[in-house]
Amino acid sequence: MNGKLLKTAGLTAVVVACLGGSRSVAASGLVLERDHTQVVLADYMKTNRPPKSERLFSSKAIEKEIVRIKKLLTNPKLAWMFENCFPNTLDTTVHYRAIDGEDDTFVYTGDIHAMWLRDSGAQVWPYVPFARQDEGLRKMLRGVILRQFRCINIDPYANAFNDGPAGSEWETDLTDMLPELHERKWEIDSLCYPLRLAFYYWKTTGDSSIFNTGEWLRAVRRILQTFREQQRRENPGPYRFQRVTAVATDTQPNGGRGNPVRPVGLIASAFRPSDDATVLQFLVPSNFFAVSSLKKAAEILKSVNRDETLAAECTALAGEVATALQRHAVCYHPTYGYIYAYEVDGFGNQLLMDDANVPGLLSMAYLGDIEVNDPVYQNTRRFVWSEDNPWFFSGRAGEGIGGPHIGDDMVWPMSIMMRAFTSRDDGEIADCLRMLLATDNETGFIHESFHRDDAAKFTREWFAWQNTLFGELILKLVGDGKVELLNSL
Repeated sequence: MNGKLLKTAGLTAVVVACLGGSRSVAASGLVLERDHTQVVLADYMKTNRPPKSERLFSSKAIEKEIVRIKKLLTNPKLAWMFENCFPNTLDTTVHYRAIDGEDDTFVYTGDIHAMWLRDSGAQVWPYVPFARQDEGLRKMLRGVILRQFRCINIDPYANAFNDGPAGSEWETDLTDMLPELHERKWEIDSLCYPLRLAFYYWKTTGDSSIFNTGEWLRAVRRILQTFREQQRRENPGPYRFQRVTAVATDTQPNGGRGNPVRPVGLIASAFRPSDDATVLQFLVPSNFFAVSSLKKAAEILKSVNRDETLAAECTALAGEVATALQRHAVCYHPTYGYIYAYEVDGFGNQLLMDDANVPGLLSMAYLGDIEVNDPVYQNTRRFVWSEDNPWFFSGRAGEGIGGPHIGDDMVWPMSIMMRAFTSRDDGEIADCLRMLLATDNETGFIHESFHRDDAAKFTREWFAWQNTLFGELILKLVGDGKVELLNSL
């Protein structure tokens, strides 16, 4: 390898052969171990961001933060990937405008030009702390929240929306489709992410104007109505979904109602955050998310709207679901002790697994739905990151949780990031970061999934949520005082 020049996307790597397998950081760049040679990665200077003239949204506060973080990082690939990934949502997916004098922001997921309530809420989340420094950024975030409220009021059972009544490739689904909908898969988390984002924005900026519109109170009432309908106490509720497809996870059995559940206080979710059909419809991580989200809504309603009655309804429903979770979501595993099941049905059946998408069992502590020190969560965390989880894969390229959405052997980097977010061990965090750096296939971006044995086999070149989440992780670690850890990789 001596004297050979290795060219990859956005970088030039100078390859220097030497003896031994030690790791060090040289002035010219990062040194990585590779078959007892040291590969010096010099010149991660060319950004993979779009040209400035082609970026959809620009924030001076975010650009300033990118410069600050890059100066702290001595690992050139890490700095390069942070610069590429952290602003990816702003660069490529945010469509901000004013409609009738009001802020409005439509956010693509990336390569799918529709707005998921989940994805959009997660994509802009890491930018909220900078809103006080940048009025344009604050208005953009405000526009996302107001758009989400309007989407909920169009149809609280839909997961993804068009930018107007444009129709969809899924308009033939056997459900109550509207031209404003991209897809109508009922997922509990679709109603939780907007509450989470609105609460965080309000607490960070002090701007309560988002709650002074009729859209907000109407959206809360629609959320409460939908959650109660899907507790299925008296009947299955109005929602049905079937799709003519050969993919079993894209449709629901039993006339579109899904497999039966016994009313125990939990909320049924026809689909998971992956957009895959549930098997047992009481999806545990999403029910935890509903509890924390309803509590946030109650605080807003009391503090801003002075609506004690509606706040009490949110608090009461959160209490019902929380009690039911403790009674029905915990099971005993012979290896890990008491753990949380992924799905239950109220009849005593429990599905033990985890999916990489958020919310999942691993990510409950990241979302703040459960304390990271909770012993049942810690047992669950060990279970999901093991071969006892049927959707955990480990191979030559890396290891992590996947799911039915992509299938066997495909690891989702999102799960690796969730492991790092929820870790209390620096060694574990470092292992996660090394995997993330090693599995981008030298694109400088995070993909939806990669093959456990070959990172060159990946899905979705442009998936803004995962990219921005990587930036969020680096910011968290810097904020936690772990710059030395980052620079030791």
